[in-house]
Amino acid sequence: MTATYIHPSILSADFVNMQAELERISDADFVHVDVMDNHFVPNLTFGPQMVARIQDVSPVPLDVHLMIDDPERWAPEYAELGAASVTFHAEASADPVALARRLRQIGSAAGVAIKPGTPLEPYLDDLSAFDLVLVMTVEPGFGGQSFMPETMPKLRTLAERARNAGVELRLQVDGGISADTIAIAAENGANTFVAGSAVFGAEHPGAMIGRLRELAAGHQHRPA
Repeated sequence: MTATYIHPSILSADFVNMQAELERISDADFVHVDVMDNHFVPNLTFGPQMVARIQDVSPVPLDVHLMIDDPERWAPEYAELGAASVTFHAEASADPVALARRLRQIGSAAGVAIKPGTPLEPYLDDLSAFDLVLVMTVEPGFGGQSFMPETMPKLRTLAERARNAGVELRLQVDGGISADTIAIAAENGANTFVAGSAVFGAEHPGAMIGRLRELAAGHQHRPA
C-alpha cells in the first residue's frame, strides 16, 4: 500500500502562538508553509526570516510552498535554510527542471506546483526531475476556499503518467482538503494532502490528522 502524508498548513494556524500551534500537529508528516509575495498571488505572508524560526522550533519537517515571482532567485534560499521540501510554481519559473536540480543539489526535495487552469502537457515528460507535484485544488492565495473537483482529471493524468514511467512522486493536493473531500483526491491519485482549517480548526488536531490519514489510505487510487 502506498504511504499517505498529511501536511497541515500553518496558514490556518494562530500566528501569535506559532510554536504552540506547531506542537499541536506533531503527529503530522510535514508542516506546510505558504510563502506569498503579494505579486504572484494577491496575498502576503512571510519570508525567509520567519521560515527560519519555524524551522528552528517545528517538531516535523518543513514543506515550503512558494507562491512568489522569480523562484530562481529565492527558492534556493529556502532550501539552504533546511526546508525538507521546497515547491515553486511552474507558472513563475523560467526553467522548472533546472531549478529542481538546484534544489536537489542543496539537499531539499524539489516540488513543482500547478494552478487549476495550468495545462499539464509541458511538464509530463519531465516528472522524474521532481520529487513532488502539487495540483492546486483552489486558486492559490488564500486559505479556506472550497475544493475544486474539476481538478481531479489532471491529478489522475499525473498519477497514471508517473506510474507508466516508473517515476515515484508525491502527488500533493492543496485547497479545501477536509474529511469530506480527501477521499476523492485519494481516489484520483493523490498521496500527499495539505489541510489547513480542517486540522487547526479541529478541537484535537492530532486526532484529525489521524482521521485524514485513515480516510486517504482507505481510498487510495488503484490502477486498472
